[in-house]
Amino acid sequence: MRRIWLRVGLLPIFCAALAWPAVATAKTQRSRVARGAFKREHPCPSKGKSRGGCPGYVIDHIRPLKRGGADVPPNMQWQTKADAKAKDRWE
Repeated sequence: MRRIWLRVGLLPIFCAALAWPAVATAKTQRSRVARGAFKREHPCPSKGKSRGGCPGYVIDHIRPLKRGGADVPPNMQWQTKADAKAKDRWE
């Protein structure tokens, strides 16, 4: 098997793929701690509470994770579900 990798020239490509930084996707694990800290600092706009759900709103990353944004409270904002759907179309 090793000879095939070397003969075909796939070994350098395979090694480069392992070294390439991971790109965030929609399925990227997000930090519950960061989300909780954001909710404590910025209560839900519709209910005014720091715990539980927030009807009509989602927590949005200002700079998307897949574009290098950090998963920290300063990079988060409340966004209406309609605005979130519109933003997802162009992101």
